Amino acid sequence: MIKKAIVVGVSVLSVAFAGAAFAADSIVMKGPFGDVAFPHKAHQDKLKDCDACHKQFAKEAGSIEKAIAAGTLKKKDAMKVCVDCHKADKAKGAAAGPVGCKECHKK
Repeated sequence: MIKKAIVVGVSVLSVAFAGAAFAADSIVMKGPFGDVAFPHKAHQDKLKDCDACHKQFAKEAGSIEKAIAAGTLKKKDAMKVCVDCHKADKAKGAAAGPVGCKECHKK
């Protein structure tokens, strides 16, 4: 009975914290060339479509880091999703995110 209560409690807290991560203004991802601050809320507001990114990445906190650690996603592949989208916006003459290394990777 106690084990079941603990499992349920941990599950509820996990969902609550994951939900908070989706609402976060910015998410910081660790990178070998410097941390990358991802303005999650700004992307939500602009794109209005979670699947624009989340068709590649699970909708849970730390999903990119988990996929990289599991070997199912390479760091450059994750970065390519961002850069390709930013370049496409720039080509259309729309407001675009950064495409240069040092614009994202901050030491």
